[in-house]
Amino acid sequence: MAKSTAGFRCAECGWQTPKWTGRCGECQAWGTVEETAVPRLVRAGIRAAGYAGSGAAGGAGGRLGGGPVSTAAMPIGKVDAAHASARPTGLDELDRVLGGGLVPGAVLLLAGEPGVGKSTLLLEAGALVAAEGTVLYITGEESAAQVRLRADRIGAVHENLYLAAETDLDAIIAHAGTVQPRLLIIDSVQTIAAADVDGVPGGVTQVREVAAALTALAKDRAMATILVGHVTKDGSVAGPRTLEHLVDVVLHFEGDRHSRLRMVRAIKNRYGPTDEVGCFDLGEYGLIGLADPSGLFLSRHHEPVPGTCVTVTLEGRRPLLAEVQALVATSVLEVPRRVTSGLDASRVGMVLAVLQRRAEVKFGKADVYAATVGGVRLTEPAVDLAVALALASSVASLSVPQGVIALGEVGLAGEVRNVAGVPRRVTEAERMGYRRAIVPAGAGGGGVPAPGGGMEIVEVDDVRAALAAALRG
Repeated sequence: MAKSTAGFRCAECGWQTPKWTGRCGECQAWGTVEETAVPRLVRAGIRAAGYAGSGAAGGAGGRLGGGPVSTAAMPIGKVDAAHASARPTGLDELDRVLGGGLVPGAVLLLAGEPGVGKSTLLLEAGALVAAEGTVLYITGEESAAQVRLRADRIGAVHENLYLAAETDLDAIIAHAGTVQPRLLIIDSVQTIAAADVDGVPGGVTQVREVAAALTALAKDRAMATILVGHVTKDGSVAGPRTLEHLVDVVLHFEGDRHSRLRMVRAIKNRYGPTDEVGCFDLGEYGLIGLADPSGLFLSRHHEPVPGTCVTVTLEGRRPLLAEVQALVATSVLEVPRRVTSGLDASRVGMVLAVLQRRAEVKFGKADVYAATVGGVRLTEPAVDLAVALALASSVASLSVPQGVIALGEVGLAGEVRNVAGVPRRVTEAERMGYRRAIVPAGAGGGGVPAPGGGMEIVEVDDVRAALAAALRG
């Protein structure tokens, strides 16, 4: 009663079309439309079989009879959850992001730019997990000898850490059957190919089928699996969107190649939080977890310097102190420069306009440079007030006193708006030795330490009041 007609379907979003097109009409992705069989029920046949009535057991209603089940259903209270408990990897910062560790049978996707340190991170984690059980590391991008050299350099050699250089899916499944690993690491999924699937390695069809096979293998053997994924120019995971739906956890490994700081951020996590961030220091001998990375984003000044202001940003649930620096200099060009590094250029431009219009800070034809310290990228609105104070401080050649932090969102009317997590930010600043905080009005009622408790809280309504509190207070 069902008839199949040739059709085409987008591997990214599922959009269907009767004829092939190079670009998806729904998500606008190129090269994702593939030929498939589109089932089409014949209405007359459905009516003839009496699908809506009691005689729907045959024809199109034959599925209503069901089939064999793999396991019997049971009350949820009797399901044993001990097998789904997380097991620590030994890397505290990675365990923080994962929600405690690796869950047996979980499939993780770790994505990041080339050279950011994905292989180093997983090699270290594999060596630590190998102390508790067998680990199989499959490399499809390097030879086994090259991986061994890196392992020697970072001290990640263990007798229970097995290494194989393979790019064939069937061979990887055979290795897993022989070694019986507790953890399987695939570096990377874009280099693995299935012999019975059309397409080149890294293509949409190959990546989808390989990921689906490895996911089924992980679930069947309760084996934690980590897949390394490539990223596109815009930073998203390369390959079909279904790849992110198949896996249980999606992690992004971020970092500037000119900075030693590396961050692991959870984008999707079925077993833990998605607002945690793990920080690492990438050095010659591997990655070192940073339980307190705030000092990396602050410069050391013996005396206050005009054009600098310290703020507190939230990376996930972790507050980090960061310094914003600004330099306003007379321009020799017809069109003054506006240069930013580590900050959102559009928000810096907005703060410039607010200062000039609402606070009468004259920039004239001056070049404006604004940057962060340590390579950290600050994009949240809570940084606006620190940017405004740094810019005004540079214009007036007045320094923000030492021990002062500023946080708040600046609106187009010049008002300073409240931001999330003010108590947590102020507490972190006090722990780092800061004694005065300039915060939005009304933030003091949300659990912020009261004046006299070690931290002086100055609440401001607008940019003018913030400038007066910071530069004249």
